[in-house]
Formats: sequence, C-alpha cells, structure tokens
Amino acid sequence: MMNYPVRYYCPHCGAVVELDREGYLSDKSVTPYPLVGWEYSDPSEDYDAADGVKLVCGADESVDGLRWTGDRMTAEDVAEPTAESPCGREFYLSFVRFEDGEEVDPEPDASYTEIAAEGPGGPRGPDGPGGFGF
Repeated sequence: MMNYPVRYYCPHCGAVVELDREGYLSDKSVTPYPLVGWEYSDPSEDYDAADGVKLVCGADESVDGLRWTGDRMTAEDVAEPTAESPCGREFYLSFVRFEDGEEVDPEPDASYTEIAAEGPGGPRGPDGPGGFGF
C-alpha cells in the first residue's frame, strides 16, 4: 500500500506534525486526551493495527515517517496559542473504529475532563442568620 503525508497540529500549542500514513486509515479526531476504549501505539510502532497514535509534541524526530514541520497552527481550538511550541505534551490521533459493523462513538475519559475553572463554584448563600446580606 502507499503512504501519504498527513498533517496534524498539537491541540495544546498548535505545533504542526507530518505523519506518513496508509491511505485506508480514516481519522476520527485529534485530542489532548485518549478516547475511552481506544488503544494507541507510539509512532515508531505499527500503528496501522492500533486505534490511534499517541504523539508527544516535538518528540520522536528520529522516527521514519514523522516530521515536525516548524509551522504553528493558530486555529481557535488551540488551547494555549501563546505557549512555547513545540510544548512537549502528549496528544492523541484517533482513527475511526468499528464494532459489529457499526462506527464507535468516542467518549472522553472523565479523569481528563475539566468541569469548572478556578473561582466561585455557585451562587452565594445567606450572609447571616435568615438574610442575604441586604
């Protein structure tokens, strides 16, 4: 089969990587976290048999078929567009997966989900006995 260079960008900082891939693989997503139930391989392994590839931003320069371009994406979904690039953080390329002939919808791992930023967690309560500080 023939390999094709496909470009992705780190969702943390926007650094662009080029990965030579087989044409039959279909991308599902690129995320800063692994998808629940997906098995990932390193880019130096046979990732064609895996559900995706675990990449480290800026790493693995010696791997055949992997090249960091030096470019930087400035898309709206880059989490930290002002961060150092490449940032050295992990991110995950997930391929489309099928079970019993049906495409599997991914679910993010709950341990990586940020529910709220720092700050107040809800409405203020009463400031004294029976009152709301009026």
